[in-house]
Amino acid sequence: MDAGFRTPLLDFFRRGDVARDIRLLAAQGALAPRAHEQLGLLMLLVSDQDPAIAEAVETTLAAIPRGSLEAFLARSDISSEMRTFFAGRGIHPSAVAAPDVDAPLVDTGPTEEPGPDEEPIEDGQERPATIQKIAKMTVAQRVQLAMKGTREERAILVRDNNKLVAVAVLSSPKVSDTEIESIARMASISDEILRMIANTRAWIKNYPVVVALTKNPKTPLAVSMNLLSRLNDRDMRMLSIDRNIPDVLRLTARKKLVIDDR
Repeated sequence: MDAGFRTPLLDFFRRGDVARDIRLLAAQGALAPRAHEQLGLLMLLVSDQDPAIAEAVETTLAAIPRGSLEAFLARSDISSEMRTFFAGRGIHPSAVAAPDVDAPLVDTGPTEEPGPDEEPIEDGQERPATIQKIAKMTVAQRVQLAMKGTREERAILVRDNNKLVAVAVLSSPKVSDTEIESIARMASISDEILRMIANTRAWIKNYPVVVALTKNPKTPLAVSMNLLSRLNDRDMRMLSIDRNIPDVLRLTARKKLVIDDR
């Protein structure tokens, strides 16, 4: 059953682009993305053609504390499809809604050791030891690390050649608005990831993220042009003389300044 909402991670699973080992991790509750996505994945995988995966989903659903699930279903941002799915299982929203948190409802995977997660990590400045550790990992291990690792590890994984790994970074409950701003500035990142950031309402409400996207030469031009009107005069003027961005974007910024000055 479809969860009734879309995220890049859910779209990968919907398209059938996900290998069995990663589907099994999600079914077992070991992938542990944000609660909305976790339940959405379980709803998709409950009818998986692989019996072991479908069985794992049932086990994971049974492991979610009933009170926590009922409170989560009472939130205003829960889709009707999700409520219908759980109502069919005799689980209904509680009288009091759960607070607005991103943590998964269940996490059966290994816990990463705490690391230097708070220090800003600049693009390309990651420690060689961290890069070497990640290079030895399988795709499934990298996806799990994207969800649970440190900020430094996510800064590497968001540039992974496997798109599912990069998307998993955006689905991590640990990723912050400040971190998304840093990712939006990365010149070495996939333009598809930048488009996903721009299409996520919660992140695009953050003005520094808008500025970072418009200044990033890797941002798809259609996205940058659409964000241009949201810039203040100071940032518009900086953009109008920025030689690193596409000419059409710089010239459009210049024209807007002329019109606004009239």
